[in-house]
Amino acid sequence: MFSLKILFKNAFRHKLRTTLTVLGITIAILAFGMLRTVVGAWYAGVEASSATRLITRNAVSLVFFLPISYKEQIRQVPGVTAVGYSDWFGGVYIDEKNFFPSFATEARTAMELFPEFLVPNDQKNAFFRDRKAAVVGRKTAERFGWKLGDTVTLRGTIFPGNWDFTIRAIYRGAQKGTDETQFFFHWDYLNESLRKTAPYRADRVGWFLVGVKSPDMAADVAVAIDRLFKNSLAETVTETEKAFQLSFISMTEAIIVVIRLVSYIVIFIIMAVMANTMAMTVRERIGEYAVMKTLGFGGWHIGGLIFGESLVIAAIGSAFGIGLTFPAAQAFGDYLSQYFPVFNVARSTIYMDMAAGLTIAVVSALFPVWRTVRIRIADGLRRIG
Repeated sequence: MFSLKILFKNAFRHKLRTTLTVLGITIAILAFGMLRTVVGAWYAGVEASSATRLITRNAVSLVFFLPISYKEQIRQVPGVTAVGYSDWFGGVYIDEKNFFPSFATEARTAMELFPEFLVPNDQKNAFFRDRKAAVVGRKTAERFGWKLGDTVTLRGTIFPGNWDFTIRAIYRGAQKGTDETQFFFHWDYLNESLRKTAPYRADRVGWFLVGVKSPDMAADVAVAIDRLFKNSLAETVTETEKAFQLSFISMTEAIIVVIRLVSYIVIFIIMAVMANTMAMTVRERIGEYAVMKTLGFGGWHIGGLIFGESLVIAAIGSAFGIGLTFPAAQAFGDYLSQYFPVFNVARSTIYMDMAAGLTIAVVSALFPVWRTVRIRIADGLRRIG
């Protein structure tokens, strides 16, 4: 306890310099934590993927459709428990800035395959009964003030026209990382309209959702499905939901690499600032350390004081930075919820913040400790006065 008191007194002997250094570390750790959280949000869909769900899409590209008749053939593959289908709708609510993911899907199978979307039974049944019904995530409903029974009109982009939906259910995520911004409606509602306005686009789906009995069977089932449609007019690629999500992230991999690089550069810069602070501190106290050597204190003891002082400064700055990360992430996530539906500070991010703070403290103190341990008593005493 006495040694800790000495460390605190030494750390704040030059109050202005220490305060500015702590402030710099706080900002650096906050920036580092936020950048790592952005990277985590980018991979939120991947982390939430189920190992028992497969996606079957057109082998050429996702923009090419598949015949709805594939459903029954996929269902016959050994290991398949359920088969559904979906289309990316891409509707706009009032204005283009009001973005949220919207899908036309087979309702009952989707509810079965996505148990992480929690919907009360009465709302679920109301959704099944109404052809124009929609299920919306809690965050999107709160964002626009939608309530059960409200009529919502989306302007189609991929499927032109104004489409009216009735909010019959609002889902919540079973876990903290579940996306609560999505909008689902009956695929049949979309298909019936296409049969009248664009028959060539009817009875086709964007992808099939395939449930398998166990993750161990996923690879064999995927191969079997693709073999069914080999050399057909619409060949398929079947992959796990995680691989499907990663294929989208790979399109923006350069952005993620830059964000990661910037996060490390921030730590490197504040490490240089901290090293300068410790170098100035040690230079001012060379005479004191020389006196301690004459009194019998060894180099390791003096080095421990310097390391301890560096750790105190870095720990205070890191604690403030970590503490501010949570409200900053909350505000950032609320403001950009349409782009980052899941924006939570992960436990691994906190561990990385702590590791960054420890690295700053240790690296910044290495050269001052080395210099103090090597300096001769006579050279140090010349600095007194």
